[in-house]
Amino acid sequence: MKRAMRAKIVRPDRLAARSRPLLRGGIAALAVLALSACGARPGPETLLPVANPGPGTQQITVLAVTDRTGTDSLPPVFGSGRGTPRYEELTLLRRRAPPGAVPETERPAADPSKRFVTIGRRLMSGPRFDAEVSRMAGSAGDVPITVYVHGYNYSYQEAVFRLAQLGADLGVPTVPVLFSWPSDATPVGYLADQDSATYARDDLAQLLSRLAREHPRSDIAVIGHSMGAWLVMESLRQLRINGAAGKGTQPLDRLHVVLAAPDIDMDVFGRQADAIGPLDAPMTVLVSSDDRALAASSRLAGNRTRLGQARLDDPRLVAISRRNKVQVMDISSAPASDALNHDRYIGFAARWARLSQGGAGTDMRALGASVLDATGRIVAAPFSTAAQIVDGR
Repeated sequence: MKRAMRAKIVRPDRLAARSRPLLRGGIAALAVLALSACGARPGPETLLPVANPGPGTQQITVLAVTDRTGTDSLPPVFGSGRGTPRYEELTLLRRRAPPGAVPETERPAADPSKRFVTIGRRLMSGPRFDAEVSRMAGSAGDVPITVYVHGYNYSYQEAVFRLAQLGADLGVPTVPVLFSWPSDATPVGYLADQDSATYARDDLAQLLSRLAREHPRSDIAVIGHSMGAWLVMESLRQLRINGAAGKGTQPLDRLHVVLAAPDIDMDVFGRQADAIGPLDAPMTVLVSSDDRALAASSRLAGNRTRLGQARLDDPRLVAISRRNKVQVMDISSAPASDALNHDRYIGFAARWARLSQGGAGTDMRALGASVLDATGRIVAAPFSTAAQIVDGR
């Protein structure tokens, strides 16, 4: 008599117990990498205006929008609490580099707060924010607007200084707008940051709609880094849904979107891109196969490839590119500020700025980048393409 075979039933509590080591291991890997890559981090006092900053080389004005909660003090301290959007203007001065310092075109600063000092700061109302964007963009909208969305493990002040560095390194006129969502700003806060990014997606969508409505003559570039790239994609998806339902204005045709080291599951990105559809200006994705932060994120996600570490010949990526007019640039040879290799977009922008000042005729090989274009072909793109990608044209 044959013994009946019975399916082995795993109790839910035991299944959860088996998955906990993977979860703990992934978060621990992220934490160790983040802690090993940085020293002391800038505190909120770095955004207090300094009366006598000393000599500087460049002044940068950053317009910030944040849905972090802030203290009642003036100026406020924005932490990791989740609130409603507030607006402010910050003016920063770039310090003179000490003698013998490595040029930032060769290696971006790991902590840009050491290269900048705050010299002005004021809270603004929404209408005042709109007026300031208009003033900086010019009456004809000649100066493009650049919206920067930071990634996981970022404090408010770190995001301000990073955008100041990006604006200074680009060397082209732009209106820098920071959207800072309520990251926990701690290496062990990865899961909490995912929830906070979800919390912030409607606020970012409303900001993009507002900019498109109030500044109809200006080009708008949106740069999302790491988990901030996921937030950008979710907000664009919401804008497409709103447009299909006839709710408000549709700014998508005005946007130039760049996703830098995106911390997005490849299949999720495909669904997001399909929902958004092809944009008038091809969406650009900057990837690096040796991004250690995304490798840790991949481990946390069950060893599924993250978009920012994908190979250009990945069949899924090629298919997404063809369907939705997405171009992908491999910038693995661009300089990074630390061993994580997660901020190469800063080094790429600095290298582009340096080479563009050397005259025409430079191609992508001089930048050390290869490109999967919007038709799904791997090509060596002309240098002018990189210029348009980076400065939002």
